[in-house]
Amino acid sequence: MVSRSYSNLLELTSCGSPAFGREKKRLPRVATVAGVLSELDDEASNSAGSDVPSSISQDRMIVVGNQLPLKAHRKDDGTWDFTWDEDSLLLQLKDGLADDVETIYIGCLKEEIEPSEQDDVAQYLLDTFKCVPTFLPPELFTKFYHGFCKQHLWPLFHYMLPLSPDLGGRFDRSLWQAYVSVNKIFADKVMEVINPDDDFVWVHDYHLMVLPTFLRKRFNRVRLGFFLHSPFPSSEIYRTLPVRDELLKALLNADLIGFHTFDYARHFLSCCSRMLGLSYQSKRGYIGLEYYGRTVSIKILPVGIHIGQLQSIMNLPETESKVAELRNRFRDQTVMLGVDDMDIFKGISLKLLAMEQLLLQHPEKRGKVVLVQIANPARGRGKDVQEAQTETYATAKRINDTFRRPGYTPVVLIDTLQSYERIAYYVIAECCLVTAVRDGMNLIPYEYVICRQGSEKIDEILGISPFTQKNSMLVVSEFIGCSPSLSGAIRVNPWNIDSVAEAMDSALVVAESEKQMRHEKHYRYVSTHDVAYWARSFLQDLERACRDHLRRRCWGIGFGLGFRVIALDPNFRKLSLEHIVSAYKRTKHRAILLDYDGTMIQAGSISNTPNAEAVGILNSLCRDPKNCVFIVSGKERKTLTEWFSSCEMLGMAAEHGYFVRTNQKAEWEACVSVPDFEWKQIAEPVMQLYMETTDGSNIEAKESAIVWNYEFADRDFGSCQAKELLDHLESVLANEPVSVKSGPHIVEVKPQGVSKGIVAERLLSTMQQKEVVPDFVLCIGDDRSDEDMFEVIASSRASLSPVADVFPCTVGQKPSKAKYYLDDTGDIWRMLQGLANASE
Repeated sequence: MVSRSYSNLLELTSCGSPAFGREKKRLPRVATVAGVLSELDDEASNSAGSDVPSSISQDRMIVVGNQLPLKAHRKDDGTWDFTWDEDSLLLQLKDGLADDVETIYIGCLKEEIEPSEQDDVAQYLLDTFKCVPTFLPPELFTKFYHGFCKQHLWPLFHYMLPLSPDLGGRFDRSLWQAYVSVNKIFADKVMEVINPDDDFVWVHDYHLMVLPTFLRKRFNRVRLGFFLHSPFPSSEIYRTLPVRDELLKALLNADLIGFHTFDYARHFLSCCSRMLGLSYQSKRGYIGLEYYGRTVSIKILPVGIHIGQLQSIMNLPETESKVAELRNRFRDQTVMLGVDDMDIFKGISLKLLAMEQLLLQHPEKRGKVVLVQIANPARGRGKDVQEAQTETYATAKRINDTFRRPGYTPVVLIDTLQSYERIAYYVIAECCLVTAVRDGMNLIPYEYVICRQGSEKIDEILGISPFTQKNSMLVVSEFIGCSPSLSGAIRVNPWNIDSVAEAMDSALVVAESEKQMRHEKHYRYVSTHDVAYWARSFLQDLERACRDHLRRRCWGIGFGLGFRVIALDPNFRKLSLEHIVSAYKRTKHRAILLDYDGTMIQAGSISNTPNAEAVGILNSLCRDPKNCVFIVSGKERKTLTEWFSSCEMLGMAAEHGYFVRTNQKAEWEACVSVPDFEWKQIAEPVMQLYMETTDGSNIEAKESAIVWNYEFADRDFGSCQAKELLDHLESVLANEPVSVKSGPHIVEVKPQGVSKGIVAERLLSTMQQKEVVPDFVLCIGDDRSDEDMFEVIASSRASLSPVADVFPCTVGQKPSKAKYYLDDTGDIWRMLQGLANASE
């Protein structure tokens, strides 16, 4: 039976999307089928013209997260009651968006809805809250959330390797397939409501890391941002994940990827470099990854808190009465506060051990210092959560049994609290301890600082003058995301119990003026970098990252999760064999320039020597009196002479154009006059030093140049050394007539003015001197050095016939100054064979 939403989906994906908020139109949810979907999705939607034209000019933000910012409650009459979840970050970020930006939410509900109720609930949430619920079958949700997300991704992203079945568990491909299936269902939900030309899509957190691929596949120009709220581990940890490449490639289908800290972003960039061979650049403060013609921007900005909501709870009568109650309860004691989820990464038991150490080392603090630890329920479940809970309660009991006295309990362990009760504890605590062993961000210190700022009523209850400067103290772990932004906090290694105990003691004895100074510094940062600032900044960067979308020509390639979009100049197209052969036949004076490595010979081939078939094709082209054929290579002239000894009429340029000869009988000539090569005596010892300290690197000495190659060195270290070497060489060779340049895995020093572009200039000028006006130019190359030839040809129209056919062609679909491309070396030889056949 076909779902009634099926035809509606076809209407949406082919004829545009409904106008949200402008006309009441029922929008049934997409039918979802229980079970596991294949990783290889339908390829029919890969076409370049898949973007649907939009009818709405106003920007909309589609916010996609694992959970909707809603609370659900079933009433006594069996109906559902829904309200906004004011604590949800997804709801709070609306404050950072402009008033005219419409926000639509897509995600799961916390409560399970019966299948018979789902359509009605979906329509109600859409009409009332502009929320599109994603209903997942219970078994699929369990495999997705409690399986792959919490069993594989969450521990790994927090630096825990699955070294045994008890630690994270072995990789289970059925859980991965469930993860992919759920991401596909989320993509279907986005497709129900998206206007791809006008809407922004903001995807949140590690639950939906492959969603960008499904959306980019359907809408090549979708404006898509992704923010990771958890840590991103170092490459040594991340590379252990069996599906590591799939997740990286999926994230790279976003336009902007956000991280809380530079460390997380650096780890992600390192993984892209080591596993995908991608390099990044920083331009005007923005970090960008070049990926198939698209620039994927990297955003580094920690999330903030919603100060208004916190202050509104602080002003509630029940909060004020709770503050008064706690003030009386801990009247003669100093309260230190911890607020954490009950999981293995929050370090609660380590914090308790530090408290025990404090009381052992400082007997005078017994009876005076209390640690209140609020332990929120864990978000996951499993053996590790139970073990953490058991250890925490056992440690707290031992400490209390040892140091308890009438009216004094050193550790107060609280399971759960209402929001107003938690805030009351913030208000009365002299110090807040956040000692997680690994945490993505952790906003507890921010909330503590705002609550310590207090209010008029709170000050009155505490007996503080309104003009008194407020104070607070923070002890935070080095391994949490908010640590870098809290410059006045005492940072600790939570594993070092003695160090944490010492930090706790320091926080208690610090001078009042210093407490006030630290608090003022933190309050100024937290109040100006709230959640609205974070959301506004992210959206501004997303707009900037998507600015060129409509000016680029896009099409998709690849299967399944290997799908990616290539974005290139609209005039860039594949070179048609019929087209070039037709032009070849009708022209009389032809210039043909061919790069060798990577163009005529596959890059990385074991043998670079041309075979008999290749030599035969080149000879066929050279025998045609209408042709002037040149091989332009970075190889030495001796090597080229040996390889092409049987090609008598073939012109050759060696060492990227420094040496040139027109045929085998001619002498090699230098294109650039170099008085001496004394600079080599300066450059070579410097390169030798870097070669000795960089395992896997080597030096290639040419007649005109010297090259340091680090192709087989560690990617990150080699890249780091290359940048250092480049700076070093530029410094020591500043007064020499040379240029120092970096390329793919190389740093090269060569005489100024040497480039493959010189060969193109020389060939065209020589033909012009012979009163031969070229009416056909073919130039083929594959890397950055060949771009000089393309540039010269594009700017030399005056040297050519007014009706000349010009074919600058690069190998592979990638950004280039060439107008044409061919897929690979095989295509190049088939094209050259076609031209040779036309000559014969």
